[in-house]
Amino acid sequence: MNKNKKYYLSASLVCANMLELDREVERIVAGGCDYIHFDVMDGVFVPRYGLHPEMLAAIRKKTDLPIDVHLMTVEPEQYVKTFIDAGATFITVHAEACTHLQRTLNTIKKFGAKAAVALNHATPLSVLDYVLDDIDLVLMMAINPGIVGHKLIPKAIDKIADLRNKLGTKYKDVLIEIDGGVTFESASVMLDAGADMLVCGSSTIFKPNFSVEVKTKELKKHLSTFGY
Repeated sequence: MNKNKKYYLSASLVCANMLELDREVERIVAGGCDYIHFDVMDGVFVPRYGLHPEMLAAIRKKTDLPIDVHLMTVEPEQYVKTFIDAGATFITVHAEACTHLQRTLNTIKKFGAKAAVALNHATPLSVLDYVLDDIDLVLMMAINPGIVGHKLIPKAIDKIADLRNKLGTKYKDVLIEIDGGVTFESASVMLDAGADMLVCGSSTIFKPNFSVEVKTKELKKHLSTFGY
């Protein structure tokens, strides 16, 4: 891979200190994160609950950073307009949760956001075959979704490379985002395999007794030693 390529860090807001969320957003910006990752969970598709649209609207007033809303829900299409109205830049829906995936992606674009598809680890890349013209980003889960702090599934690295090869030159502008298992040790490996964006949470930039600003800068410095 070309190590001079641009990569992006996305701060996983669900890992932030909720008691001082406004300050956390300021630290995310000051640290140089490129995106905010906003997890929405319904307790059904994944075994926990996540963030809500009123929180997104408040964050949008604090920053112009692009916000990727990751809908880990059943029937995600019913939430699309609500989160776009609240300030989402990307809406990411799970292929496994969409009965009519292409229609859902078109709905996202109709309401003015960028469309993305998330794939759980065991979901084959072939589900993308007929929607590649409709998406701006593919989010690959490198852990099983909904549990903060799970370890990287090792075969996820091979799947990143397989997706990069699948996109080829025709779909080179489709971003590959990795969610889960991102650490100081794995980040460069993921980028080497073809990832463009890394979702950074409790294993990287959100650490007890450390500022997210400081840890983000440390991660960027660490990646620079690998040529990124």
